[in-house]
Amino acid sequence: MCPLLSPASPSGKWLGFVTAIWVQAVCGNNYTFSNYSDALKSIMALTQLELNTLSVAKDVGKAFGLLSGIASDRWSTSVILLIGSFEGLIGYGVQWLVVSQRIHPLPYWQMCIFLCLGGNSTTWMNTAVLVTCIRNFPNNRGPVSGILKGYVGLSTAIFTDICTALFNSNPSAFLLILAIVPAIICLAAIPFLRETTSAAGPIEEKEETRFFNIFNAIAIIAAAYLLAFDITGNHGHVVSLVFVAGLLFLLATPLFVPLYSVLLKLKSNWDIEQQIKEPLLAGPEDSPAKPQEPEPATIVSVEVDNAGIKQQPMIGEDHTIIEMIRTYDFWILFLSFLCGVGTGMCVMNNLGQMGLALGYVDVSIFVSLTSIWGFFGRIISGLVSEQLLWKFGTPRPLWNAASQVLMTLGYVIMALALPGSLYIGSILVGICYGVRLTITVAVASELFGLKYYGVLYNILILNLPLGSFLFSGLLAGYLYDAQAASSPAGGGNTCVGPHCYFLVFLIMALACVIGFGLDVLLAIRTKKVYSKIYTDRKFSPASTVA
Repeated sequence: MCPLLSPASPSGKWLGFVTAIWVQAVCGNNYTFSNYSDALKSIMALTQLELNTLSVAKDVGKAFGLLSGIASDRWSTSVILLIGSFEGLIGYGVQWLVVSQRIHPLPYWQMCIFLCLGGNSTTWMNTAVLVTCIRNFPNNRGPVSGILKGYVGLSTAIFTDICTALFNSNPSAFLLILAIVPAIICLAAIPFLRETTSAAGPIEEKEETRFFNIFNAIAIIAAAYLLAFDITGNHGHVVSLVFVAGLLFLLATPLFVPLYSVLLKLKSNWDIEQQIKEPLLAGPEDSPAKPQEPEPATIVSVEVDNAGIKQQPMIGEDHTIIEMIRTYDFWILFLSFLCGVGTGMCVMNNLGQMGLALGYVDVSIFVSLTSIWGFFGRIISGLVSEQLLWKFGTPRPLWNAASQVLMTLGYVIMALALPGSLYIGSILVGICYGVRLTITVAVASELFGLKYYGVLYNILILNLPLGSFLFSGLLAGYLYDAQAASSPAGGGNTCVGPHCYFLVFLIMALACVIGFGLDVLLAIRTKKVYSKIYTDRKFSPASTVA
């Protein structure tokens, strides 16, 4: 490997970040269940409750993400990626065999296992990418989580639109893509994505900020490109092929950042070689100063502190897992996260049936809208929250509170079932779900530190299977089947009409109101932490560099 692109070099670190983007762009497969759920329901003759239980099994895979969090502190990023790619290949590969009818439908419990395996694969990919990149760029946690989580949001639209363009939304082809493509990307990222040193000084920090702005711009262009394809209706074969080629080019565009970094390094090396007039010997006044030895009193003080009993760390310092779960702030963050992502998972898992209940034949547009607008929620919240924190010390949890308000509005609109309400609701839920994922990732690292961040992240992600079970498996499943049983229009296991999910939407809106209160409480409790972060950054050397 070229020394300028080795993982330890600045350019190599940026190349690793680009491969992290690619991994995130293909590991949002957990949010694509609606694209093939109707095929599973038909082939396996499932009720809605049984189908929702399958979706819960998929999300339960994330509960085992604790294993990837623990492993991230012991194993290399390469091993974590390898495990994730293998699990995804097996989990989605078996689902493809069933949906394509190459094998007979497996027993229900076996399908639950393979969906769980596919769901768990994303936790290994996400953990490898997020832990590595946040440790590599600790001074830009908001942009890092926003960009990476943004591409996770886009991944659903990327898979959906490519499958629509090339395979006419065929669920069998869709599952084959989910099985093969993430495995290939993870294997390609293994040589480049490594943990390395963070920015060494104010100049490197400014360069990081500039490069992250470029990544944000590229991501926004890609999202706009996907959105344009979705809202322009049906396309011919030639236009679809051109669209796919353009999308692949946009996904490759981030490579220009590490290449530009290499050119800067080559230019810097050339300039140094030209400086041949430098004195070879330093004068006495240029000799490095002898390091000042610490005063005896200082040494005694340190020894006394080290000999003392370990105290519970303050919020904002590194916490062990036990220390973290002893704090009120963790449980406030955990429960508010449940209210937001749990209800969001319910919508994503049931978009297929929600669309059919309201008379839509093709629901892929709603899956893509949720994905693309979820991207905008991720990217904008990560970027703007970082700027407001730098300039005014604004607590990040306030962004979660604002997202709960919009999400409540989205559920009320969908409950009314007015013309176009599912379009508006999908957009609002997508935005707010994206905000919650991005902001919570950054908040957790700021409140409880980076030392055990891999495990911490996966404890919070337990909300995805928990929320999916509560809101999708129990709430939506039972209420939908109850409506289907009493609906003469649908009959059997199908419900048709706005009443099918009316009560579900109202209950989820109430959950978001509770989440709003918790987020405001957390913002008040952590105000001092964010004031300290603001003060430290304001008077740091990087902030004074012109």
